[in-house]
Amino acid sequence: MVLAMLVGAGTGLGSIAFRWCIQTFTRLFSGHDDYAAAPGSSNPHVSWLGPFFVLAVPVVGGLLYGPLVNRFAKEARGHGVPEVMLAVAQRGGRISPKVAVVKTLASALTIGSGGSVGREGPIVQIGSALGSTLGRLTRLTEDRVKLLVACGAAGGIAATFNAPLAGVIFAMELILATFSIEAFGATVLASVVASIIGRAAFGDVAFLTLPTFHVQHLIQYTFFAVLGVLAGGIGVAFTRVLYAIEDACDWVWRGPEWLRPAAGGLALGVVLLALPEMYGVGYPVLEGATEGKYAIGLLLVLVLLLGKMIATSLTIGIGGSGGVFAPSLFIGATLGAAFGAGVHTLLPGAAGAVGAYALVGMGAVFAGAARAPITAVVILFELTGEYSIILPLMLAIVLAIVTSRVLTRDTVYTLKLRRHGIDLEGPAAGAAIGGETVASVMEPLPAPVADSLKLAEAARLLSRSAHGALPVRGPDGAYMGIVTARAVTEALAEQPDGAPSVTGDLVETPPRLTADQQLAHALSPLLSASGTGLPVLDAGKNEPVGWLSHQGALRSLHPPQDTPTAASPR
Repeated sequence: MVLAMLVGAGTGLGSIAFRWCIQTFTRLFSGHDDYAAAPGSSNPHVSWLGPFFVLAVPVVGGLLYGPLVNRFAKEARGHGVPEVMLAVAQRGGRISPKVAVVKTLASALTIGSGGSVGREGPIVQIGSALGSTLGRLTRLTEDRVKLLVACGAAGGIAATFNAPLAGVIFAMELILATFSIEAFGATVLASVVASIIGRAAFGDVAFLTLPTFHVQHLIQYTFFAVLGVLAGGIGVAFTRVLYAIEDACDWVWRGPEWLRPAAGGLALGVVLLALPEMYGVGYPVLEGATEGKYAIGLLLVLVLLLGKMIATSLTIGIGGSGGVFAPSLFIGATLGAAFGAGVHTLLPGAAGAVGAYALVGMGAVFAGAARAPITAVVILFELTGEYSIILPLMLAIVLAIVTSRVLTRDTVYTLKLRRHGIDLEGPAAGAAIGGETVASVMEPLPAPVADSLKLAEAARLLSRSAHGALPVRGPDGAYMGIVTARAVTEALAEQPDGAPSVTGDLVETPPRLTADQQLAHALSPLLSASGTGLPVLDAGKNEPVGWLSHQGALRSLHPPQDTPTAASPR
């Protein structure tokens, strides 16, 4: 608890320093607090250049953060969240402490010099590095270090966006990828402390100030549903464009990596000259879309949408440092505004406010790209303070998730890792176990029991079994599931009238494991199983052919040797 609060305090202070750096570099490079709020204007420091100064500032910024990242912390390049996910999943939560410093400076320089990226990825990586460092300095166990990494991520989101609950959900859904009372309690403590510090510095105000929206006609839910499907597709398209442009940058550039951001800054400068609204994070444009300011220009909104995709992808592709959360909100807001403008043109009496579609589009595109539905719902509510749109928001987010899952296996975060040969669900590089198939380590299947077996007899068999569970077959001999010693013990201990009396009443359906499955993919369900193992099914049938236990998984470290026969050479 104490360490979680310390991480929250450190991350809260880190978020203040990070935002100060962004504001300072933005004023230095553009002469404005936020150039996206005054697109096309000149820099008062070099007013003689007019709007053409944007051709130079990404180059200057690249010359500063390129060598910094390349020399001290190459993992600070990019959007940050995938690196934290990898550290938790396969590296015991280990993140170098220098990442916090390098990421702060590199991301602030990238955004301040016009990079079209967000600040949530950097602050997540900064906070996570602080949590990892503190955990290792205090010699905590690996699972506690991972928890402190999640606390850092939660505190970063909470302090930066004044969204304490969203920080907790983000950390549990995306970083830890699991929910538990312990994790919830620790991340809440970190999030609350970070939020208090953030509110003291930035004020207790919603991230976006919006008018109140209401669903006035039931037909609007149909429109929001269609928007959700479109947003899911756009979220996937954003992911594809992001990595396609990164591949193109890799193919084009043949020089030293430290010079790549400066050279690529020339291309980014051209994009900023054509679309100055893409400068930096772009919150003023995002807020304008939610207020319906772009409803009169459908083509303009679509140009902004495509421009943000290209500008963000180019910023990351040339080696910039920044997040993709804010760009996904920007893309969602412009998509929603364009969709709302189109619906309003066709059905002006039933469409409702254009801004409502922009707000729903923000959450739906992020959900489609990151595939984190709970985070999307909570963070949109906290960022805007707008509850009246929660039902259409949830509807659109769920449909965006379904659409995204149909179109692709990966998210905007996991695809970066898979492109480097890393599967978060697979074995870590160099792991002692995980690369084998389940068939190579499974044991013979325990004798199944009938679904009509009395509990007293089932208890006798389970007490003599080496397994905490046994397979169950129905009257026709078909496999039904398993019965666990825990379930039988609970039923016999309670034994009220009408309590289960046969094993068929206590059958559970365990996670599906198949013989041809990689052991690494089977370890997670095995570790969370209530018994001492799980049945292994034939790959093509719903028929158990073996049993996977913890001992069997460990046995893969020392496979049995063939016993030499009399004819074998000695």
